[in-house]
Amino acid sequence: MNTNDPFLSAGDRANPVQRWLAWLPILAGLCVLYVPTLADLFSGPWARDEQMHGPIVLGISLWLLYRNWGAMEAAAEGRQPSAWGWPLVALALLFYALGRSQGVGVFEVGSVIWLLAGLIVVLRGWSALKAQWFALFFMGFMVPLPPQVVDVVTMPMKMAVSYVAEHVLYAFGYPIGRNGVVLQIGQYMLLVADACAGLQTLLTLEALGLLYLNLVRRDSLFRNVGLALLIVPISFTANVIRVMALSLITYHFGNEAGQGFLHGFAGMVLFLSALILIIGFDNLLQFVERLRGQPPAPPPAVLGA
Repeated sequence: MNTNDPFLSAGDRANPVQRWLAWLPILAGLCVLYVPTLADLFSGPWARDEQMHGPIVLGISLWLLYRNWGAMEAAAEGRQPSAWGWPLVALALLFYALGRSQGVGVFEVGSVIWLLAGLIVVLRGWSALKAQWFALFFMGFMVPLPPQVVDVVTMPMKMAVSYVAEHVLYAFGYPIGRNGVVLQIGQYMLLVADACAGLQTLLTLEALGLLYLNLVRRDSLFRNVGLALLIVPISFTANVIRVMALSLITYHFGNEAGQGFLHGFAGMVLFLSALILIIGFDNLLQFVERLRGQPPAPPPAVLGA
């Protein structure tokens, strides 16, 4: 028997079967509620390019819950569960019923976050919820946003990304022009789609940056705040790199290459470039912090005549 299982609290290690049985009704209830929701997501929003990050965010969130379970149980030791979690549970079930019956995805999918938070408070207390706050917060990035919100925010972002990509490629001598969000490079015309520079892509990259901050766990407030603020321009830059990569692929290898396998490869370039930029800026902030922490150099000694 592995006594290092993070799901085991100090009192449960003596009887792990009882611990699993206690969670079984909750797991069964969550499956009854949200397995149909997951089926709808995989056949609907998560099947589209702009929201294909949803399953990845869900998997990482579940891993974060598992990873922090030991800390949650340790935080709950000696503390009483709180009945104040029941209002959260009731609110979550209300959101679920409303979202499921009316087809409002942001309510239906988002309700699982409030439901898990309420159950943790009811069963383990507020200290336990504090140990799991980032996993639940990160889960919010998988919630599909209303199309009206996405459309309003996405268009200015696509215009900005198209503008920057056009000017950068033109500066390198490529025959490129732009009409709104349509780029013409050589004889090819490319539409900058939502998946290339939309709100969902920005949120995905934001999630990547916040996950990096959580995993590295920097003790420096300067580096944490600085990198958190830089995530937005980093995400924008990564989007520009993706659009430029697709433009160059189409220009050099043809439209079929730009819309085929290499289109998906450009998506990998997006996240790889974002990750490299995040790590690079993190190291830059570390260098700046070291410079700030160094004592000023002593003045040169004045030699007597």
